[in-house]
Amino acid sequence: MIAIAIDDEPIALDIVKSHAAKVPFLNLSETFTDAFLAISFMQQNKVDLIFLDIKMPDISGIDFLKSLSNPPMVIFTTAYTEHAVQSFELDAVDYLLKPFSLSRFLKACNKAQELYNLRNLITGAKANYIFIKDGYEQIKVELADILYVEASGNYTQLQLKDKLLSSRVTINDLAELLPKAAFIRCHRAFIVAKSQITKFDRNQIWVGNKIIPIGATYSGIQLT
Repeated sequence: MIAIAIDDEPIALDIVKSHAAKVPFLNLSETFTDAFLAISFMQQNKVDLIFLDIKMPDISGIDFLKSLSNPPMVIFTTAYTEHAVQSFELDAVDYLLKPFSLSRFLKACNKAQELYNLRNLITGAKANYIFIKDGYEQIKVELADILYVEASGNYTQLQLKDKLLSSRVTINDLAELLPKAAFIRCHRAFIVAKSQITKFDRNQIWVGNKIIPIGATYSGIQLT
């Protein structure tokens, strides 16, 4: 997994370098104190993951991520807590608060590696199924069998036509994996299969007898 790190503080980049050198599946290819130089690098090189500071002088990490049309995975590294919610709304893999330990860094990298593997599993598929991690197993799930997905505590539940499947994969990860032509995220905690919608109004969606709320952030979504 190829990564870069962006931070205006060289000392912070040195810490990321030191930690990254101890993660066997991670290749930290470049580090940048200038976010705009990083953009030039990304235009010419494959990047799977960015370690991204938030408070930078020319452009914030949040605005930098929003500027990317097809962003790689991102792990935010920052000394500030107030952007955590916004970062996860942008589907960040993790949010590391400085100073972070090697064990916390490794945990974030493991999450990124798991998502990386999930994406690669679906890349070569015919886009009619995904693999969902259940314990130590990867379970094949046909997309046509999914009614809706619901975040529930530390788990995400997939309501299938014939059963309920729980997984530690996050709903943000599933939002990336599920084809947007067939599935729509209507709430921070819900993704719905468009073909399974029986009716809807401005505030909620029905999938059979299940009533699913439409979150304020998603009020302008197109359900058809």
